Amino acid sequence: MAAIPPSPGSPSDADPMIPLGVRVQRQAAVGVAGQPGTIRVVTVEGDTASESEGAGALAQLPELLRRADAAVWVDLVAPTPTQAKLVGDALGLHPLIVEDVLEGNQRAKIETTDGVVHIVLFHLTYGDTVVASELDVVLGRGYLLTVHNTDWDPRATHHLAGGVAPILKRGPDHLLWAIADDLVDGYFPFADRIGDAIDDVQDEVVRKATPDTVERLFKLKRELIQVRRAISPIREVFNQLTNRDETLIDPEELVYFRDIYDHVIRLTDELDNYRELASATLDVYLTQVNNNLSVIMKRLTGVTVILAGIGAVAGIFGMSEAASALGGGEGSGFWAITAVVVGTAAIAALWLRRIDWI
Repeated sequence: MAAIPPSPGSPSDADPMIPLGVRVQRQAAVGVAGQPGTIRVVTVEGDTASESEGAGALAQLPELLRRADAAVWVDLVAPTPTQAKLVGDALGLHPLIVEDVLEGNQRAKIETTDGVVHIVLFHLTYGDTVVASELDVVLGRGYLLTVHNTDWDPRATHHLAGGVAPILKRGPDHLLWAIADDLVDGYFPFADRIGDAIDDVQDEVVRKATPDTVERLFKLKRELIQVRRAISPIREVFNQLTNRDETLIDPEELVYFRDIYDHVIRLTDELDNYRELASATLDVYLTQVNNNLSVIMKRLTGVTVILAGIGAVAGIFGMSEAASALGGGEGSGFWAITAVVVGTAAIAALWLRRIDWI
């Protein structure tokens, strides 16, 4: 068996930290215009594995597909429109499938056209921003086509790290499971990180509600919406894949796809729970703001009670005698009234302090 060279690790392996509070960007599978992509073709026939790349791989593709016992994986990395059309012609794909691949900005979906299954999934890459990169997968008779960008390498995934041949030997449908299972598993660290961030925001809201806290909360809610928009349709993809009669998938492989479906259900449930927690945290923030306002009003009321008593006494006796009293021109009555007023104000302040009004 020919050895298949290992591939470098994906960018997500280099930076395990998952940033929060940033927009989730969408990225199509097609590369930058004018820069040619990479075409790799891996073939497993019996116990023999071979791999080719570039124009030679594209030229050999029609002959490889005519071999009844061969399992072929065509991997397009950031292709140009011309490369995508050439591969589509070699595989006999419907023009609409090639058009969807080139257009990008698709939602996760599954479509059957001319006897082949076209699936759109997303891979999350963690860096300064969270990038949802589109992955187009086409499952046909005897082959699997994957189209993706350079920020993700399927060979660095858990199932393919030990080599492509053992997986592809069991058929293109099994390779589809291996790639999809790794994609879905890659969503869980992001969901867990968002859950931890929401817990931190909740603690901050309970301790002290500030505008910075609610701003962070809104950023988390925005990320939840954007990630859920990319992930939620995947549930329907694997629901259809496991429940309809699809001749391209071996019945023995359905149990593997049902396992992915279970993971997607759990993931979407977690995202829904986090969204509810984020909304509940916002309600707690508003409650805290109202409570703080009530505390401020109580304290102002307590200060007003004290000053109102002093003002009432001063209004009755008048302040015109204050200058004479300070100059020794008044009797002891002024000082007695002043002492009573100050003492009463002090007693009122202590009482209001005791009932937590000031």
